[in-house]
This record gives sequence, structure tokens and C-alpha cells, in this order.
Amino acid sequence: MLDVKQIMEIIPQRAPFLMIDRVEEYTPGESAIAYKNVCINEWYFEGHFPGNPIMPGVLITEALAQTGAIAILSEKENKGKNALFGGIDKLRFKRQVVPGDILKLEVKIIKKKGPIGVGEAIATVNGEVAVKGELTFALV
Repeated sequence: MLDVKQIMEIIPQRAPFLMIDRVEEYTPGESAIAYKNVCINEWYFEGHFPGNPIMPGVLITEALAQTGAIAILSEKENKGKNALFGGIDKLRFKRQVVPGDILKLEVKIIKKKGPIGVGEAIATVNGEVAVKGELTFALV
């Protein structure tokens, strides 16, 4: 299990753009499972949407990408590198994510070739799918 301090030793994102709170488990180069506690005081809820706070889908996608980055950047040979978006494919939004939700983020690396890879990503709340798709990354 990784806490926020340990997460920041692996990925470069920092507040307010660090989108994961803890990592439950990870296998370097293969997979990661992380969590985001969605709180009402998140910076984006002020404008998205007043009176009806919903976590933006792009930020859920970013949280998934950061989870995948834990898997990739925890490999010794990738220490100090960054994982950038190379593409987003087959992404579907199935459920709104609101304050009080605990977002479970799971990414399994399904392809790797040189500095490019693909992760199968799924975000759930209480076992219910919120977002599902594939994320392509490029290591730089």
C-alpha cells in the first residue's frame, strides 16, 4: 500500500492535480489499484456544477492515467520518467461521480512496445462502473 507521500515519489503530479489518495496494490509494469476520496471541497466543484457537483469525466480519466502511471513508473528502468497521454480509446462514462463517493481506480497494462503502452482502465463506485476504456501512454 502506498500513501500520498510514496505516490509522489513515483509520479510527478502535485496538488491540486494529484488525483489519487492511496494505492492499495501495484505490480510494477503490470497493474495498479488506487483510490480517490471525492470530497465536496475539491477545487473543481466550485464551477462543475454549482448546486449539482459532479466530478468532471476528464478528471476521472486523469485519475485513471495517474493510476496507470504508478504501474509503469514504478519499474526501475522508468524511474524519473513521465507517462504522457498518447490516446484515449473506447472510453465510456456510465455513472456520475459526486462528493462522498470513493472512486476505485484499476489499470492493467495490456500492451507495451518501447516507450508506448496501453492500459485497460476502469473506475468504479461501490462496484458500479463509472468509467471504462483504454489509455495509451508514451514514456518521456
